[in-house]
Amino acid sequence: MTILFPKENAEAQECGPKVGVFLSGGGALGFAHIGMLQALEEAGISPEYVSGASMGALVGAFYSAGNDPQQIKEIVMKEKLYKRENLFALSGAKVKGVSLSANRKVRNILSRHIGTDQFDDLEKHFMVAVSNLTESQTEVIDSGDGLIDYLLASMAIPGVFEPVVIDGDIYVDGGSLNHFPTKSIREKVDILIGIDVMPRKGDVTISNTKDLLTSFIHSLAIVSGEEGRDLCDYMVESSAINFYSAFDFDKFEEIHNYGYETMKKYLEEHPELVAEVTP
Repeated sequence: MTILFPKENAEAQECGPKVGVFLSGGGALGFAHIGMLQALEEAGISPEYVSGASMGALVGAFYSAGNDPQQIKEIVMKEKLYKRENLFALSGAKVKGVSLSANRKVRNILSRHIGTDQFDDLEKHFMVAVSNLTESQTEVIDSGDGLIDYLLASMAIPGVFEPVVIDGDIYVDGGSLNHFPTKSIREKVDILIGIDVMPRKGDVTISNTKDLLTSFIHSLAIVSGEEGRDLCDYMVESSAINFYSAFDFDKFEEIHNYGYETMKKYLEEHPELVAEVTP
């Protein structure tokens, strides 16, 4: 007996499961995302749904705009994003006196390499997490205009980059209130791969005020991200945090390579992921 499927079901069977990836924040540690995406692509895994917060949103936006991981790496090299002076701007802030840096340099880089302010113009379905301080909640935006502003908001580490005001609300770093906001992308995909560049550290040491504040922020990220991590089908952690800090932008190559090798090893140890996702 021949069973005829409706056209949309046949297309869904041919295309396979909807695959999504969530990329966490982590400052310079987020360079690992590029290497991890490279390893996924080499294994034949190219997620069509991408969500991210903070540095994960930056990498995710470049990826969703049609750049493959090698091209994203080339953007980092061309724009010298591994140099802090190319990210931080001491003047030009719209919100005065509340941050160390304006976001105009990052805005220019985003405009050049994404080329649109519309979510719907991107090649992949992209979702960006932002923290709305006015409403005290995490929001995930995936449609309409204002793409660049929401990206800047997602990257606006409180006190470091200026907050972004959108429709009268104040927005900052997308991982501030929830380190792993995966609920929205979970609802849209069949298989969700989570990538965390700020997992638990193997050892915590405190010798000065900076260490104390860093450990405190990291602990908040661990606690706030537990629920979102549990929503992932596959959870991949980059332990580069044991060797580098979120401000080690000059260690771009090393962090990138660490991410690549981490994902390669994970895929070798989880062949079921490749089998489940690829035709």
